[in-house]
Formats: sequence, structure tokens, C-alpha cells
Amino acid sequence: MDATFDLIVIGGGVNGAGVARDAAGRGAKVLLLEKGDLASGTSSKSTKLVHGGLRYLEYYEFALVREALGEREMLWNIAPHIIHPMRFILPVTKNMRPRWMLRAGLFLYDHIGGRGSLKKTRSVDMRRHPAGVPLEKQYRHGFEYSDGWVDDARLVVLNALDAAECGAEIRTRTAVTAARREGDLWHVEAGAESFTARALVNAAGPGADDVARLVGENPAYGIRRVRGSHIVVPKLFDHDCAYILQQPDTRICFAIPWENDFTLIGTTDADHPGSLDDVEASEGEIRYLCDAANRYFEQDVTPDDVVHTYAGVRALVDDGSGRPEAASRGYELALSDAGRGAPILAIYGGKITSYRHVAQDAMEKLAERLPVLKGKGWTANTPLPGGDFDKHAQPYLFEVLGEDYPFLSAEDVVRIGRAYGTRAVDWLGEAKSWDDLGRSFGAGLSEAEVTYLRDREWAQTAEDILWRRTKQGLQMSDAEGAALTEYLGG
Repeated sequence: MDATFDLIVIGGGVNGAGVARDAAGRGAKVLLLEKGDLASGTSSKSTKLVHGGLRYLEYYEFALVREALGEREMLWNIAPHIIHPMRFILPVTKNMRPRWMLRAGLFLYDHIGGRGSLKKTRSVDMRRHPAGVPLEKQYRHGFEYSDGWVDDARLVVLNALDAAECGAEIRTRTAVTAARREGDLWHVEAGAESFTARALVNAAGPGADDVARLVGENPAYGIRRVRGSHIVVPKLFDHDCAYILQQPDTRICFAIPWENDFTLIGTTDADHPGSLDDVEASEGEIRYLCDAANRYFEQDVTPDDVVHTYAGVRALVDDGSGRPEAASRGYELALSDAGRGAPILAIYGGKITSYRHVAQDAMEKLAERLPVLKGKGWTANTPLPGGDFDKHAQPYLFEVLGEDYPFLSAEDVVRIGRAYGTRAVDWLGEAKSWDDLGRSFGAGLSEAEVTYLRDREWAQTAEDILWRRTKQGLQMSDAEGAALTEYLGG
């Protein structure tokens, strides 16, 4: 098959999906090629936050924080189902950053991004605040501030879905094996097919330098591959706040309420010299995260308590920083010279919160060579699929969903509402009972939902469904997971 596109995007993470959406919405004919599943790499292995990055202020990354805080507000506006505000508790700790420094940093964090709609910082007395109950009694003072939580993998999928609804073609499990320029066109080999395009975007994340060499380019920037690992343990507290925990090595870790019954703890920062196909939390990282939590919570956790781990490799622009956590989370765009024929734009670095801005910048830069992309950015004010309701109306969405489908439990309503928003009706349909949704696979996962994810959201395997489109893998038994695998054909 030989098809000509305006743009071929290599990489189905958050940057690639964001670029495909933005370009398709501008009228370009777009093809996205991803060697695995959407968000199967770094973009499903984050700490699940849309945030400015409080700790980046310490490294004087003021512009980065300002941009990310602005994007935090925009993303909440366009995806209020998969994004919601969360209050964070920062205990004051002796022999670490002094109280005045924390207060000054939080004051700047509240104001550097402009006037947002999240609650501002306040001081808290841990002896009186519910968040102080699970902590060791030595922690008497702290601060409470706002940031945002996001279902990272669904953020990627919804961008791809919107791109497809704007006319883009999305191909998962289609690895690019070769690409060459011939005049004003790129010829790309992927699987058993060949495609032509007027331009390429290299959005391969930590593999961007590998893709650059594959297509005959010299990497424009060095990439520092930094592994961030996370652990999941039975829940350590019964309230809705998260914690940001200072550590003796000056790093910070988060402890976040997750999927009703669990606490998510992360992340680490470790250089990753190994394969991108073999990324796992090391024993040392698991122990580090247990120790990080144990410095604060009365209930100790050990590696034996860990029910799940995951690790992802961040693609950071190598700025020569000595410590991984000090490396910039900013991004760089590299566009090939005009005299070399068909253009390629490579994305280096970035963070999930800034993906929309990255995509918009990429389109504006590439428009110099691909006129179809010219025009004003449109993604800041257009809801992602299922997000077409007011950002403050998530509780009302849950209420309506519960009234329309009274057989759903309160937990089912929240899970489904947060995953699909107003699109939940696309697979719930006219159902009056669980039986109307077909076979039950356990943990509230029905045949109707599985069919929707397979037919509409590119899910092919049980892992795609249980760990990216949903997080029901945490709730399902091995036997239930095996039954889903068999149903999907292996």
C-alpha cells in the first residue's frame, strides 16, 4: 500500500498524540505510527499529575513552571473528566528546607502562573488536620496547596481519538523500520506497508535519538534517559489529599490516593542506561520508596507490601546537570534545514503537563515548511472526547450517570465517569442492568466496555485494557485476567 500524507508522526505517546490531534484539526492529512500500544511507554508511567512542578522552582526553572501552571488550567478546562484538582500536604520537616522557604516557594507557585481557579496555599496544624492522623506525631506543621491529578494513559488515548475524529489515521503496533527522503517527500516503511509524507515528526520520547539515526538524521540534542519508578501499596490513609514528602537527599516523593484502595508512591530519578524495552523498578528503588514513606507515616510499608510497580524512562534534554533530578524538564524542537528537502521536526524533552503547548509550538514551527498547518492554534479551548462539560460539574456528571444507570455502584459511577465523561453513554447505551452489558470479566469490567475499547480506542490485549485504558488490573484476579486474554484471542 502506498498512501501520501501531509504528516507522519512517529510515536504514540502524549507528544505524538497531541501533535496528531493539533495537525489533523488544522486540516492536515495525518498518520500516526506507534510500535506498541498508545501510551505503552513513558506516557502511562508518570506520577499521574498535571502540575507546575513545585520543586523546579528550586532549580530556577521559572519559565517552565509558569508555562506548566498555565497549561494545568487549560487541560482541566478541556478534560474535566480525566483531570481533577487535588490538595497536597507538605509537612514541615526539621533539618530540611526551612518553613519560611517553603512558604515563599508556595506563594510564588500560587502566583507565577497567573490567576487560576484552584484553591491557594494555606498553613495547616497537623494535630488538627485529617491529613495529620496517619503521620508520625513529630510532624506538627505543614502547608496545603493545589495541583491536578490526571489519568495519563487516557489523556493520550483521548488525544488520539480526537485526532482520528478530525481525520487522522492511527496505527498501533506498527513500527517504522526505514525512512528516506526523495526530494520533497519522505518514504516510510512500517511493517509490511509503505507510506509517503510531506513531513515527519519524531515524537519517540526517550527513543527520539534512535529514530533520528534510523531516518538518517544526526540527533540535534543529547537525551538523558532518566528512570522514574513507582510503587503501589494498600492505602495508607482515608482522605482525599495527597502528600509531598521531603527526603534527606533533597529529593521529594509523592504519596497519592489511587483507585480507592491503594496509595501510589513515587518517584525516583535514576539514569537508565539499559534497553527501553526492559524498564522495571529495581529492588533498590522499591526499597528507597518504602523508606521515603516510612519517614512520615506511622504505618510502615515494606517491599512485601507492594502490590504493583511500574517504571518509565523520561527523555530529558541533556543539559549537563550532575544529578538526574536537576536535569531540566523543558523541551526543544529541532527542524531540519530547508535545503535538505522534505522536513522532519524532532521533539526532545518535555513533561506531560506541557504536551499541548509542545504540540502547538511544533505545528507553528513546522508550518514554515508545511503551509497546511498555518492558522491559529485551536486545542486550548476545544474539549477532548467526553470532556464537553464545565470543569466544576464533575459531581453533577456522576449524579446524572447514577440516575441514568441505577444498577451501577457509586464506585462504578466514579470510575466510568472519570474515564469516559459524557462518552460513557457510547457503550452503556440503553442498558437497564449489568446483564444488558454482556459478559462480566470481573472488577466491574463488562463485555460492552471491552468491545468499545477494542473497536474505538485501539485496545488489542488484556494489558492494554487493564493497565492503560482502565486500571482494573489492580482489582482483577489472575484467573479473570487470563479469561479476558482468552476472550481477546490470546
